[in-house]
Amino acid sequence: MNTKKTILSLLLLAALPVAAQKLVPVKTTIDAGATGYQQPVTAVFEFRNKSLRKLKIQQVLPDCNCTVVDYPKEEIGMNGKFQVKMTYDARQLGHFNKQAAIVSNGSKEPVYICMTGVVLADVQDFSGSYPVEMGDLRLDRDEIEFDDINRGDIQQQVLYIYNNGKKVYQPNLMHLPSYLTAAVTPERLSPSRSGKITVTLNSEKLRDYGLTQTSVYLAGNPGDKVSHNNEIGVSAVLLPSFDTTAVGGPAPHIQLSKEVVDISFDGKSKKKDVIDITNTGQKELNVTSLQLFTGGLKVSLGKRKLAPGETTKLKITAMRDELKKVRIRPRILMIVNDPAKPKVTITINAK
Repeated sequence: MNTKKTILSLLLLAALPVAAQKLVPVKTTIDAGATGYQQPVTAVFEFRNKSLRKLKIQQVLPDCNCTVVDYPKEEIGMNGKFQVKMTYDARQLGHFNKQAAIVSNGSKEPVYICMTGVVLADVQDFSGSYPVEMGDLRLDRDEIEFDDINRGDIQQQVLYIYNNGKKVYQPNLMHLPSYLTAAVTPERLSPSRSGKITVTLNSEKLRDYGLTQTSVYLAGNPGDKVSHNNEIGVSAVLLPSFDTTAVGGPAPHIQLSKEVVDISFDGKSKKKDVIDITNTGQKELNVTSLQLFTGGLKVSLGKRKLAPGETTKLKITAMRDELKKVRIRPRILMIVNDPAKPKVTITINAK
């Protein structure tokens, strides 16, 4: 079959008076990444019928017999969403660029889609190890947490990175605050190769006790732009220092009715819960810091200073729509003067 002639003839069929109809793709090019020899790989293209009439795909023509295309044969209703799937058989090693023409009554000209990638003789399944996509680069996570830090500590966390693209990158972290440094190994990351970014925290440069949060940004090369798409959240919890307390001597002790809050919105936009906080120790309990790891929560504490045996309430309001937007686990942090438990973390499980 002469594909080019067929496309031209179908283009004439498509050039009918359908100005009111539109076939709108989310993406026209998808990088399918790396796959193994003779291990077929599929790209899924999302579309929407942005018109006031039903849309019908007449034909989808791939540019070679090595690619199979699956598309809806029925009509797509007004504002309806649908998918077109391209599968490449991966029977040739090296980089590939496969195209297909979508002919429909929703546009005067075919809409072209393209899938790219690389076929390797031996490839590992890295999707589980590198689930976070940032352009051609993939990471094992998009948040870093430094917990239970004492003044003077030097702590390190490692981000693992994979080059899922076709060119060599020089990954680096941008907008590092003064208390963080980062080292990338190797400095140049070739296609289908992995590396690591070692992030070091110097606690002497943290200003305050309790929670400190910031965002850093992954760049594929020096000078890349900062955006929400390459953001990595960093949090650090610096614990207060205490005067030496004699073994068995009097001290405050914090006790909570629960440290995990399960919230089910059940169609509501807000839900509330309460935690009882009791000082079961022998000296006054002070809550010196009350902070939130994310938005989507409001808290109020009845009292910050509790005499021995005294109880107060921590009231929590969870907001459904805001919690849907957060990228890390919703939690509440309290710093107290209990030497045995200076940091209290309350986890919010919302659904």
